[in-house]
Order: sequence, then C-alpha cells, then structure tokens
Amino acid sequence: MQKNRQKSGTPQKQSKVIGLPEDVAAIRAEIRKYFTTKDGSGRRVGSYKHGVYAFYDYDGEPIYVGQTEEKLSGRVSRHLTNQRTDAVAMNVLDPFEVAYIEVWPLDDIVQGLEKKEKKALLDRAEYTVFQKVLKESALSAVLNEKEMAPRSKITLPISYKHRIIPDSIYSQRKHPDVRIARRATTIANLARVISERDVSAGLRRTLLTQARRLERLAAQRVKELRITADFKKKL
Repeated sequence: MQKNRQKSGTPQKQSKVIGLPEDVAAIRAEIRKYFTTKDGSGRRVGSYKHGVYAFYDYDGEPIYVGQTEEKLSGRVSRHLTNQRTDAVAMNVLDPFEVAYIEVWPLDDIVQGLEKKEKKALLDRAEYTVFQKVLKESALSAVLNEKEMAPRSKITLPISYKHRIIPDSIYSQRKHPDVRIARRATTIANLARVISERDVSAGLRRTLLTQARRLERLAAQRVKELRITADFKKKL
C-alpha cells in the first residue's frame, strides 16, 4: 500500500502561483520593448540619460509630465511598475491609468553643459512639454502637484510615443466602468492623504483635477448608455 495515496474526496493541493499576473507581465514586457526602440541614430530610446516624459490615459488625455537626469527607461519604469515614486505613493498618479508614454530625449542638447546649465535646460524643456499638453488636454489640466514655474520655451527634439497596453487586455482595461472605479478609489485615497497631513496647495489642485476627470468620464458613460435625457428630467 502506498502511504502517500490521496484519500478519496480530498481536494488536490493547488500548485503555488509564481511570478506576476499575466496582464501585468504583458504590460511590463511592452514597456521594455518600447524602451529598446531605436532612434534615427541607432540608439535605444530608453538609454538616454536626460529627457522629459509625458503619460496619457486611454482617451489620449495627458495626465502627467516629468523630467529625468537618469536613464529614461529607469525613471519611467519606476512610475509604472509601482515602485515608490512620490507621485504614486501620494496617490497623485495611478499607473493603471497610463496607456501611452511619450518621451523627448535630450542628451544631444545638454551635451557639454555644466550641471546647473543642464538642469536649467531640463526645466525649460519640461515647461515646454507641460504647456504643450495643457493645450491638448480637454480639461486644460494635468495631475502634477508641483507648481510649474514659467520659463522660456525651447524647440523640442523628436519625441517617441507608444501605447504600452497590449491588444489582449486593452479593451478590458479601457472599459469606462473599470476606469471610473479606479478613479473613484484614487480620489478617496488622495482625499485621505490630504485629511491626514499638512499638504501643499498643489496636491489639493490635483484632487480637484482628479474629481473633474472622474466627472467627465462618468458623464461620457451616461451619454454612451443613452440615459442622459432621463437623468436631466430628474434634476
């Protein structure tokens, strides 16, 4: 008789799930693929050390702008893989909302500049991108909590934009009900942070922007379901 025989009616042991969920792994693979894209000179986009980046949601609405003095691939990936960047930790940015990335590599422009000069040029480039996406935004607002000081604009280099959500999960993640639920949760978490800390005016503006984004998406959903007229009658 075998001592280790499974008793009749006893559930089989489930094998342990190892690694990332399939959808998360697929998105990370798409991000890596994006950053290995080569530019006109044959250099990988993610290998540039200086640059500005912007995130866009599933409607192409700009939601966040940043700059980096480290590899673009490292800085952007930290935002999107939930490693503890300030924007993610403070519930300013929900990585789930990011469907598109656009980067402006700046190594060629800052080459030969002193450290302070590089930072000044990066600030100007970030401000230029910031103003650009504000014009593109339906709400004329993004989620950046820090005040963007006015600076003289620069002529931006060629940018590289890519959707990081694979086709296999794109329609599910884009579904407005899923996104409404995520935004509502983000707003609740951000409001809790504000209620518990002495925060900047910028963070309160971000809360307002998030609320406006939620209202806009919810209104679009009501219209899409053709219940707007009935809703107005009840007001």
